[in-house]
Amino acid sequence: MEIAELSDLLVWAAATALAVAMIAFAVDLGRRTDERVGARTQERAVVGAGPTTSVTADAPVGAEPRRRAAGIAMSTTWLATAMLLAAIVLRGLAAGRAPWANMYEFTMVGSFIALVVFLVLNLRRDVRFLGAFVTGLATLFLVVGLNSFHVAATGVQPALQNYWLVLHVGVAIVATGIFTVSFVMSALQLLRDSRDTGSPFLTRPGFRWLDRTPGPTALESMSFRLNAVGFVLWTFTIIGGAIWAEDAWGRYWGWDPKEVWSFVIWVVYAAYLHARTTRGWSGRRAAWFVVVGYACVLFNFTGVNLIFNGKHSYSGIS
Repeated sequence: MEIAELSDLLVWAAATALAVAMIAFAVDLGRRTDERVGARTQERAVVGAGPTTSVTADAPVGAEPRRRAAGIAMSTTWLATAMLLAAIVLRGLAAGRAPWANMYEFTMVGSFIALVVFLVLNLRRDVRFLGAFVTGLATLFLVVGLNSFHVAATGVQPALQNYWLVLHVGVAIVATGIFTVSFVMSALQLLRDSRDTGSPFLTRPGFRWLDRTPGPTALESMSFRLNAVGFVLWTFTIIGGAIWAEDAWGRYWGWDPKEVWSFVIWVVYAAYLHARTTRGWSGRRAAWFVVVGYACVLFNFTGVNLIFNGKHSYSGIS
């Protein structure tokens, strides 16, 4: 088996492990919701029974239960992330360059960064409620990458044989991974806010799991911090891309479709940060900004590469 084939096999294995993790995270979220409802029922029964009623020590009201499904999910996510890292390293060895020069590699490394962001956040605070969604997106991205974007591990054209391939594209991938996790937070913020304000659809029993997520304000705060970091990295991406363009093509800016949409992304996130910090925009309006920004990120990666012809078309890079 060749190194490139082993890399692809590891990506498939990582996608499978992430699918298992996604299911385990979903099971954990559902069980915690059921246990919370049961705890509330027990509390009401205790209050209504009078002073003679006692609660056994084996089942204290409101106690945090063992989260076996969450433990399995986290372990599987760490395993999948490690396999992805090995796949990325092997891909680079097989190609003899930095392994992020085309759409398949961008998908693979971007999914890895999103998982790393999620895991690092979990080291600081419990954000396992994001697990089902982050691992679900990573699984989707990897499967689409393997089936639709996969290319052989080969060298790159002369224009890409530059250290800016490592810097410019590498920073863009890190920013995209951060934007992915912040998008999940903002999407959950919109759902939680709609449920809290009495949305007829989201107040159904099937959406009780939203009660186990932080409130809209906490989700917005976490998303804002991630977006601020991602915005700084995306700013460097545009600046680095301009410097590389001048070196490779003799101009800093040429209105190439990829350049235009990268700038559109920058404008959307800049407007979001400005509106939230100086104009007092918060809540749903701020969350929709993030959703629109991430939609632009996805279109820049897929639509621009597949629909438009430009100087970036041969590589599929961002």
